[in-house]
Amino acid sequence: MQINLSELFTCEGKEKDYTPDIEMTCFHGPDGTYEIREKKPVVLHVKHTGGRKLEATGKAALSLMIPCSRCLEPVKVDFDLDIDISLDLNQSEEDRVENLDEQPYISGNYLDVDQLVRNELLLNLPMKVLCDENCKGICNRCGRNLNHGDCQCERSSPDPRMSVIQDIFKQFKEV
Repeated sequence: MQINLSELFTCEGKEKDYTPDIEMTCFHGPDGTYEIREKKPVVLHVKHTGGRKLEATGKAALSLMIPCSRCLEPVKVDFDLDIDISLDLNQSEEDRVENLDEQPYISGNYLDVDQLVRNELLLNLPMKVLCDENCKGICNRCGRNLNHGDCQCERSSPDPRMSVIQDIFKQFKEV
């Protein structure tokens, strides 16, 4: 959803509250695409501080379905995002890139709320998501989820230093 910010420029100090809905249905993160399970409207308070500069504060709440890092089962992860940004609409796109202050959620006098939420999510994604602290993960041979039961795969991992001796025993067994 895009918010037209030009109505705030009529006088310095003008403030307005917005409650736009999040329109995106999935989040495209660096490690994959995650379904948005629940979302609430974003609450934004925007204030014109003068000279086409704005201060925006607010909150966003949503839940993503992220796969467990061990067993790959989907896990619902809740996010309560605090938004606190300063916007300078005097800068051109080239100036923002040059100053490393890229704001892809600003286009002309419009604020893209979905892109703003996407940026905040990128900053708040957890390093690792677990369905349970005691998650057993998946079998590295057959791929079975070990939380649902054991598999029939051989679990012994021989000492690599003994591989030469094991090869000699295998030769004798074949004879």
